[in-house]
Amino acid sequence: MNYLRLTAFLLLLLPGLAANAQSKKKSSGGGSSSGSGYSTGLGLRGGGWSSGLTLKHFLGSGKGVAIEGLLTTEYKAHGGRLTILGEKHIGIADAKGLQFYYGAGFHAGAYQGRYYFADDRFYYNGRNGDVYFLKGNKGGYYYDENTYIAVGADLILGLEYKLPDLPFVVGVDYKPFFEVFHGYTGFYNDAAVSLRFTF
Repeated sequence: MNYLRLTAFLLLLLPGLAANAQSKKKSSGGGSSSGSGYSTGLGLRGGGWSSGLTLKHFLGSGKGVAIEGLLTTEYKAHGGRLTILGEKHIGIADAKGLQFYYGAGFHAGAYQGRYYFADDRFYYNGRNGDVYFLKGNKGGYYYDENTYIAVGADLILGLEYKLPDLPFVVGVDYKPFFEVFHGYTGFYNDAAVSLRFTF
């Protein structure tokens, strides 16, 4: 529900931001020092593992270096994650507006419970003395209602395309990450599509 409110708020802001971006482009002669065609992009990221908001800002060095922040929630967990990534963008020759990028970063989040389990060898009595309760006896699944902190490291590889004459960037990325969660560790694969409004 909060994401719906935030999305509606962003959609209401888009016309004003577009007018501001166009006036800046006209007054500065267009373009940005990053070579990406924009300075900042704000939008939505939808992935196979997690989805949410994305904010990317290019540093003023003109070397294609950007910082990206992701505020996401997972489909299979009750909670969210904040991810910070440093990225290097490289323009692709003979493809104006198309860039390859790579980078790394870290994340922190909080989740309620540790997903759902059907393996009572490890989870019924709890690995660290925790008690998992039988939920409705549907397939022998157990759950944990406590909230836990998760931290980890992320890598990212992606392609993005700045639409000509429109203030939007479309991107696709692959973001594998390592996570430590309530004494458990895991390596996960995440891929997503992003749409950002640029200004």
